[in-house]
Amino acid sequence: MGKFNSTNVFGEELQPCGQDPITGFFRDGCCNTGHEDGGMHTVCAIVTEAFLSFSRSRGNDLTAPVPFADFPGLEPGDRWCLCAGRWLEAYRAGVAPPVDLAATHEETLAVIDLATLQRFDQNAPDGG
Repeated sequence: MGKFNSTNVFGEELQPCGQDPITGFFRDGCCNTGHEDGGMHTVCAIVTEAFLSFSRSRGNDLTAPVPFADFPGLEPGDRWCLCAGRWLEAYRAGVAPPVDLAATHEETLAVIDLATLQRFDQNAPDGG
């Protein structure tokens, strides 16, 4: 499997997103991506109840454990590499979760502009 460069939306080294549960398309704790990642799991989000409910309503229940995939299910506050398209869909529905831009892969910018992402940055001076 070939990964793209591990670069975040600021053009800097991609920071880890989450280890508990371990996230990422490659299950390396980072929102790395590559040609194999058709869903583009590049947005490091801190999931909220509103987002989890939204995702469930769209047919992807991220709260449900999947033991064979070693996936415990997500709870509000968990950090997870979301598909850029799903985050954008949630944004348009008014339920986008906060993001960690240092841990969000630069490929995200092909789908979501930086100014929009920055409004949801959990590390912003105003608290995100």
